[in-house]
Amino acid sequence: MRKWIAGGMCKSRARLDGKTVMITGANTGIGKETAKDLARRARDSAGHRKVIIWHMNLASLYSIHEFAKEFLATEERLDILINNLGHSLLTNLLLGILKISAPSRVVNVSSIAHAGGKIHIDDLFFDKRPYNSLESYKQSKLANVLFSRELARRMKGTGLTSYSLHPGVINTDLIRHVKSKFPPLSSVLTFFSILLMKTPWQGAQTSIHCAVTEGLEKKFGCYFR
Repeated sequence: MRKWIAGGMCKSRARLDGKTVMITGANTGIGKETAKDLARRARDSAGHRKVIIWHMNLASLYSIHEFAKEFLATEERLDILINNLGHSLLTNLLLGILKISAPSRVVNVSSIAHAGGKIHIDDLFFDKRPYNSLESYKQSKLANVLFSRELARRMKGTGLTSYSLHPGVINTDLIRHVKSKFPPLSSVLTFFSILLMKTPWQGAQTSIHCAVTEGLEKKFGCYFR
């Protein structure tokens, strides 16, 4: 059962020498595991890896704009953008450099919860109805998938492709936050996290697959799980 839950592993041995990769939310969880894997693929013969940590508050539109300005002023290319967080605005601000760097990829981490989501165009922020965290989450995950598909459609023929994915149910900091907020659920979640959840390394495999697997361009706009 654990083997089935773990899912597949990215089998690509593709190197990333000379490539520039950006990963949002890379300080923890599947973002961190994704960063570690891709950094190894760009390691030189001496074993050195160039990893730069940038600060950006993805909850602040100002911070995103300032980060994009600084990045574009210092970097010449961007081959792969992996959005664990903050998909739409950041991607649009970086479209120019992504197209210049083609073939390039945008990988948007979503969730299977998108299947139960509904986009309330006239009330995106729950101004007209009671706020529901689960409904908000499902709506945002559906928006991730739709954004990825529309981006793929608009970028067709440019060499820039985009993909969205469900990484699985992961035992990450999010689960620990839920435990601290709802103590009665702690023991139950601990049991399920051990038995039924993927590790961050296992959860990162789908992101890595979408980022590096050769020949994936023909599946642009697809959703992986």
